[in-house]
Amino acid sequence: MNRRATASSAARSALPVQPAQSASPELLDCAGRTVAHYGHGAAADGRPRLHPVTTLAGRTVTQERPADHRHHLGVSIAVPDVSGRNFWGGRTYVRGQGPTALDNHGVQRCLGLERHGPGGFSQSLAWEADGVELLRERRTVKSVELSGTAWALDLSFALTNHSADDLSIGSPATNGRPGAGYGGFFWRAPKEAAPPDVFTAGRAGEEAVHGRAADWLALAGDGWTLVFAGASEETRRDPWFVRTTEYPGVGSSLAADERLPVPAGATVVRRIVTVVADGRLDPEAAAGYVRRAVTP
Repeated sequence: MNRRATASSAARSALPVQPAQSASPELLDCAGRTVAHYGHGAAADGRPRLHPVTTLAGRTVTQERPADHRHHLGVSIAVPDVSGRNFWGGRTYVRGQGPTALDNHGVQRCLGLERHGPGGFSQSLAWEADGVELLRERRTVKSVELSGTAWALDLSFALTNHSADDLSIGSPATNGRPGAGYGGFFWRAPKEAAPPDVFTAGRAGEEAVHGRAADWLALAGDGWTLVFAGASEETRRDPWFVRTTEYPGVGSSLAADERLPVPAGATVVRRIVTVVADGRLDPEAAAGYVRRAVTP
């Protein structure tokens, strides 16, 4: 898909705060135990998210609404700029002005959820702003047992432009803030006493891996490791957004450097498989799990 730059439209008025769309979370099981809860928050930015997500030994590897970024919600699909509408939460980065509080927030509304047994489900979502559906999403989530100490979260999403107009996806980076190309799949990990280690097959450290494409990327904390892998050719071309020092978070960037056009009727599809392991994996072990977890 051509990633030519496209000008953002003006920000629109926010939808009113909506009540929670799910009274109780969906449970995701693996190897006979619950490894994740999936549900919605009560606020307007309470998009559906996975939290808590745990290792097989029960260690929590997500964080929701931390003090440093109240709009970080465990594991979610979030985009800060869909033709000027904010589906990320928090302030909007405005070129020449910086982070700005705007009434431009959209909501992700659940249209239906279909269970595929205790280890998976599919969901339809409407991304709405100003009472208009911009995007229709089909999201699929499933768990896969890999070993006695590791499982994989297989998450795919397809975003279809349901509006009458061409849309484009942007980020603070495309709006003038270098290095802030977040938007798409995002995993907020727990903040610990020491920052986690981050590495790919050939690089290590936040500065070395942030903003670069790699088949997989690992984040290793106190007794846990997450290994994120692009599970399709298009996903593997997206650079990784990485933070370890300021806060621990990893995302797969839809619009790292330039806006991603989504013409009327077009669909953007991505798939990320995340290995959730007890202990600290080395690069060889991380790569081995990816080979087992990423299947056609």
